[in-house]
Amino acid sequence: MERFLGDGGMALLATFGVAFDGYGDGWAEAAWTPTEPCANPQGIVQGGVHGVVLDAAMNFAMLAALERGDNGATLEFHVSTMRPARVADPLRVRGEVVRLARSVAYLEAKIRNAEGELVSQATGTFIVRRREG
Repeated sequence: MERFLGDGGMALLATFGVAFDGYGDGWAEAAWTPTEPCANPQGIVQGGVHGVVLDAAMNFAMLAALERGDNGATLEFHVSTMRPARVADPLRVRGEVVRLARSVAYLEAKIRNAEGELVSQATGTFIVRRREG
């Protein structure tokens, strides 16, 4: 899982200012300081960017829960944004497995501001692909 620290091997996350800095059994966390490409002309982070970051957090949390060689992919996810985030705001991201079954996983992720207030959240359903044998 160490390969998923930092930008997780996804250049887009690095461009957005995301750096994963921790994971455990079924969770992954990141620091996020949104960059200019994340925002509209008023400096507010677009909802779709929240979705990219939240989806990545859920994916990495799922991978942290799976056996080596297993993987998965997003089937669907839903994002809700409660407060605006702006370029350069220090944010924390956490993805967690809610339930992991043989072929499907349910996850959630949250983004919080420096005060600990919920900025956005997502829930998602993921297909789980177990390695053979």
